[in-house]
Amino acid sequence: MALIVIPARMASTRFPGKPLCDLLGKPMIQWVVEACRKADVADQILVATPDQEIVDACRTFGAQAVLTRSDHPSGTDRIAEVAANHPADFYINVQGDEPLINPDTIVACAAPLDSDTTVQMASVFTICPPEEYDNPAVVKVVTDLHGDALYFSRYAIPYPRNHRATAVKKHVGIYAYRREAVMSFSHWPVSPLEQTESLEQLRFLENGVRIRMAAGFGSAMAVDTPEQAEEVRKLLAAKLNSRVE
Repeated sequence: MALIVIPARMASTRFPGKPLCDLLGKPMIQWVVEACRKADVADQILVATPDQEIVDACRTFGAQAVLTRSDHPSGTDRIAEVAANHPADFYINVQGDEPLINPDTIVACAAPLDSDTTVQMASVFTICPPEEYDNPAVVKVVTDLHGDALYFSRYAIPYPRNHRATAVKKHVGIYAYRREAVMSFSHWPVSPLEQTESLEQLRFLENGVRIRMAAGFGSAMAVDTPEQAEEVRKLLAAKLNSRVE
């Protein structure tokens, strides 16, 4: 049994209330839920939130939501709370601020755990365009010959001391975890590399959890600010208009 969990909260520093911001007549969280439904890889989809407003909004469009604690330091900790109360074979973490996420990316993330019981955790990468190499907001990942992550960084790894023998891989922030892995995460202290890079996935690597990386598709834009929400409205409108034509 697979369970998609969408962490969402109203108390965003840069964009308070963003899960419920209107995008062409729907709250943003609804677009994320609908993308998860199209992926059709999970037996259940749950929105995990500390806010009753989000729970109430989810009910209006037929989505399931559960109230979680308000003091979680990360979305992964929020998913661990859900995992403690909702047993499943594995969990897929889809961010609540990704209304443009490609359903095929969700499928790609779930596939390693669905096909191989020894895989404890999975995530997704795409090829990083050169103009994003030096952008610290774009996380890069290097993998071993089996496709497992060796390291994640905001730096353009691998450093091209010689001609690049492999493409720079851009990490897409979607994860799938076995129950044991995500439950363990919440009991581990913040790790040194995690603290240095401000990347919580490094806590898994530093504690010996391998992360299988699958090729997927990047999202056109996540929403962190009201300005990005406006850009997403334009992208959604263009997409809908192209279908009509």
